Amino acid sequence: MPAPPVWMRWLPAAYVAAVLLLEPVTPVEWPVSFLLIALPVVAAFTYGPVCVAAITVFSVAFEGVLAGTTCCAGRDAHALFERHYVGAYVSTAMVGVLGTALAAHRTRQEARLVHASSVAEALMRTLLRPVPHRVGQVLAAGLYRPAEEVVGGDLFDIRTTQAGVRAVIGDVRGKGLRAVRTVADLLGCFRQAAYDPGDLLRVAVSMERCIVREAVATPDDELFVTAALIEYDPQAQRVTIVNCGHIEPVLISGGEIRTLTGRPALPLGLGALTGDRPVAHTHHFVRGDVLLLCTDGLIEARDRSGAFYPLLDQLRHRFGGHPSPEPGDVIDFLDTDLPRHALVLHDDVAILAIAPCE
Repeated sequence: MPAPPVWMRWLPAAYVAAVLLLEPVTPVEWPVSFLLIALPVVAAFTYGPVCVAAITVFSVAFEGVLAGTTCCAGRDAHALFERHYVGAYVSTAMVGVLGTALAAHRTRQEARLVHASSVAEALMRTLLRPVPHRVGQVLAAGLYRPAEEVVGGDLFDIRTTQAGVRAVIGDVRGKGLRAVRTVADLLGCFRQAAYDPGDLLRVAVSMERCIVREAVATPDDELFVTAALIEYDPQAQRVTIVNCGHIEPVLISGGEIRTLTGRPALPLGLGALTGDRPVAHTHHFVRGDVLLLCTDGLIEARDRSGAFYPLLDQLRHRFGGHPSPEPGDVIDFLDTDLPRHALVLHDDVAILAIAPCE
C-alpha cells in the first residue's frame, strides 16, 4: 500500500504543536484544549485504527493536562471536572471512536484498491509476454510501464509466421479489469489470426470482429481499440502497415528519424460506422533500420509544466546523425529518458521496436 505524503503523516503532530502555541497566548477563560476534540479525525486520514485509538487516548489525557493547567492558573482546581471539561472528554472519546472506524474503513478500501490494481497489473504482465531478443528474421525489444493511477489497456505482441514477422500494438479505450479482459480477447484473436492464410488486412478484419463481439458481450457501445499491425517480408525487404486509428510508427534509418504515414482508418470496433476497410501501405525496411511502435501513454506523458513528451525530438537528439541503433538501445533510451520528463505516468506506456537482422 503506498505511503501517505510526509506532510499528512506529520499533520497530527503539527496540530498538537499549534494547540501548544495557542495555549500560553490565550486568556485563561478560553479553553484551548477543546481544539483537541478534532485530533482523532485528523489522524484518521493518515494512520490506521490502532494508531487513531492511541491518539484518542492521548487527546483525552492531554485535554486533562491542559485543563488542569488552566484551572491552576485560575486558582480553582475543582473546575477540572466541571461539566464543560467532562463534555470535552466525552466528545473527544466519541470522535475517537468514529475516527477509529473511519481509519479502519479507509484501510480496508485502500487494501481492496491495491489488490484490484495488483491483480490487473499481474494479468497484464502475463498477457504481454516478454519480447524475445530475436523473432524470426528481426531483432526485437519491448517495454510496458503501467500507469501510477490504474492499469489501462495497452497491448503488443510479435509472431513469426509463414507470411513473415507480424506484430501488433494497440490501446483499448478505458481502464481497469474490463480493459484487461478486452486485451486478453484481442491478443488471443491476433495470435490465432496471424498464422491463418491471408494478408495483414485479414488479420485486421478478424480483430475488428473480435472487438464487435466483445462490445456486445460486455455490453459497451463505445468500446474501440486503436491498433497498428505490421508485417515484415524479408525477401522483399519491406514492412507492411495497417493503421487503425493508432499513432503512426517511427522509422530510424541512416541517422534520420521520421514517421511512416499512410491513409488513416477508424479504430477497431468502429469500422461499421462508415463501412470503410483499413488500407495497407508498405515501406522499404532494410538492415540497419529500426521501426518503433508506441501507445499514446508515451507521447502524452507530461512534465510539470504540462508539456508532452517530445518523442521525435528526443530520438533525433539521441540517434540523429549516428549509425542506426539496435531495438534494445532505443527501448533502453526511452525507458531512461521518459522518467526524466514525467515523474508520474497517468496512462500505460507500451513500446515495441524491431529491426531486420538478415
